[in-house]
Amino acid sequence: MTTDQSGTAGKERVQQPSAGEDGEKTPEREEDHADAAAGPAPGHDEDTAGGRNADAAEGTDGKDNGDTGKDGDAGKNGDTGKNGDTGDAGRSGNGDAGESVDADKPADADKATDGDKPAGGDKAAGGDKADPWQAFAPAPEPVPGRVRRVLRAVGRCLVHEWTLAVLASLALAVALTWPTLRYPLYTLPQDYWDPSLQAWQMAWSGHILLTNPAQLWQSNTFFPEPWSFAFSDTLLGYAPAGMLGTGPGAAVLRYNIMFVLAHALATLGAYALARQLGAGRAGAAVAGAGYTYAPWLLAQAGHLHVVSNGGIPLALAMLARGHGWSLRHGYRPERRHAGWAFAGWLVAAWQLSLGFGVGLPFAYFLAGATLVATVAWFVRRRSARRPFGFRLLVADGLGAALFAGVGGLLAVPYFKVAELHPNAARTLADIDVYSPPFWGFFTAPAESRVWGDLHEGARSALPWPPEMTLLPGFVLYALAAGGLFFSVWRVRHRLLLLAGVLVTAVLAMGTRFFDGTFTYGLLFEYLPGWNGLRTPGRMMLWTTLLLGLLAAGAVSAFAVRVRELAAERVPPWPGPWLRLATVLPLLLVIAEGLNATPHPVVPAQPAAMRLVDGPTLVLPSSQNLDQPVMLWSTSRFQDVVNGGSGFTPARQAEIRQVTETFPSQASVTYLRDLGVRNVVLLRDRIAGTPWETTIDAPVDALGVTREEIGNAVVFHIPR
Repeated sequence: MTTDQSGTAGKERVQQPSAGEDGEKTPEREEDHADAAAGPAPGHDEDTAGGRNADAAEGTDGKDNGDTGKDGDAGKNGDTGKNGDTGDAGRSGNGDAGESVDADKPADADKATDGDKPAGGDKAAGGDKADPWQAFAPAPEPVPGRVRRVLRAVGRCLVHEWTLAVLASLALAVALTWPTLRYPLYTLPQDYWDPSLQAWQMAWSGHILLTNPAQLWQSNTFFPEPWSFAFSDTLLGYAPAGMLGTGPGAAVLRYNIMFVLAHALATLGAYALARQLGAGRAGAAVAGAGYTYAPWLLAQAGHLHVVSNGGIPLALAMLARGHGWSLRHGYRPERRHAGWAFAGWLVAAWQLSLGFGVGLPFAYFLAGATLVATVAWFVRRRSARRPFGFRLLVADGLGAALFAGVGGLLAVPYFKVAELHPNAARTLADIDVYSPPFWGFFTAPAESRVWGDLHEGARSALPWPPEMTLLPGFVLYALAAGGLFFSVWRVRHRLLLLAGVLVTAVLAMGTRFFDGTFTYGLLFEYLPGWNGLRTPGRMMLWTTLLLGLLAAGAVSAFAVRVRELAAERVPPWPGPWLRLATVLPLLLVIAEGLNATPHPVVPAQPAAMRLVDGPTLVLPSSQNLDQPVMLWSTSRFQDVVNGGSGFTPARQAEIRQVTETFPSQASVTYLRDLGVRNVVLLRDRIAGTPWETTIDAPVDALGVTREEIGNAVVFHIPR
């Protein structure tokens, strides 16, 4: 601040630093800066930096130096003292003093002025004669009302980066999962087997948490097996959605909505992570789309627990932001925020609650990152006092304890299942069945609209194509390779990302990489819970995320170069070809994610499922046929013997074998002893089975009654 004191009070000026053009020198103004997501840097205003007077807009008190600034001159009725002290502020609502004070003429500080005369030596008597120069003065800026202020705030919110990111993620999810929302009450993506199971899971968790939470793990399926809700990943984190609506129609609709939202969250999460690490908007968009719509994920459209992976990058982004760390700018203590760190742990715990199939590797990654951070904290303590801050340490402690507690509570039922059902345990031989070969990384699934038909021959050579077609996208490969040589990331960070890509890809190969002896086999043998993961190819989630970050570095560096070229133009604005070049990588990544996923119609619920009580057995019964039965049970949630999961319980296999002769005396006696009270035999499913000839056989001698309900025959077995 400089003051002219040559007998008069000069106009007060505040020099504000202007934002630099080089993003490295002034990260607060750099478009590519990861923390720009939170809004402009404090105190920065493009309209005022370097040009406008920074005096207070509500009036300036000149007591200290005798100054009367441009916006704070002495008021119309305010007396000006001998030493230049200003009296009451003027009447003007915007802080301007008086009606006709010339801001360029300083007030005389040595001569007292009469309160009725305007300061500055004007000859006109105060208020009696209008200032002849008033017509040339700028009109005072009107003070906006409350409604206008609210509208401005809403407008700023609507054009904020994160609002646009959310809306773009939702729009992209609807478009790239289409036609999922075309007939959301009647169809399911890919097939109606596993999606029916997962639709039932959401419905069951919502229903039981509202009615009897203590029985959460004792589901109405797989009767009479205990802990049956833990026979597969539970999607428990979606329980709030399961509380809305009842019946199969609501369950199918709920599944389709969550399927689309899961894609949107994955895009937003990967975008947020790339931005936090230091990528520009274009690069982060490529990372988000590449992570979510990689061609290999199209084969997982029937596995909502795999598609629901957005909590992984989102939690990592929040944790990195809370710790003031980015890949591009390193550790910046001034940017720490304990609230973001704790929120990151909450999101991580929610992600874990969706299932251990994706959540377990994530949990081990967080454990490793926590170990590294703990070592760094002890090292930094010697050179810096409280290097991470007390609040951040508390947030991390509470958050990590919450995450570990959720994981421990969720693991208990699975340990019970492993104890009761030894046949559910995986072996390395099981892993070998699902381990993809090297060429699987360059083979797309049949659901890929771009590469599906072209790769049909390569898929035919794979033992189990749904879990072995692991192409993350040729465009993503190319951009990631370019990111090794041209990137905003430092060289050592590029090498670390490359190492992560190679390590996770080797793990995704399971036992195909030197029999997995020193890779996946070590994790299988020594990490608790890892032997429950039967499909190593799903480690491609991490490979794809790291490839996306490498690609984001290359695209961000390209965007910086485009701005530099545009700055040399007159006017400094990128031409249409340059603008197209910055979005072309994103368009190509999206194009590779186009799907040809089938959306079959879900089998209609038999009327008998809305009328009979449990325990009930629906015949025919098999792994695939039982999953729609689970969905049909959502009208009443009566106990049913049917159920489908990642393994078949020994008792269920026995039930299916015994009931092949139903209604025979042996089968009726067996079911009565088991506690089954009703058997529903579906006429439209018995073609080619023994029931085709026995469904109408007499049952009077068996102590069983028969009832026709729609297309089903219901056999009532009294106690």
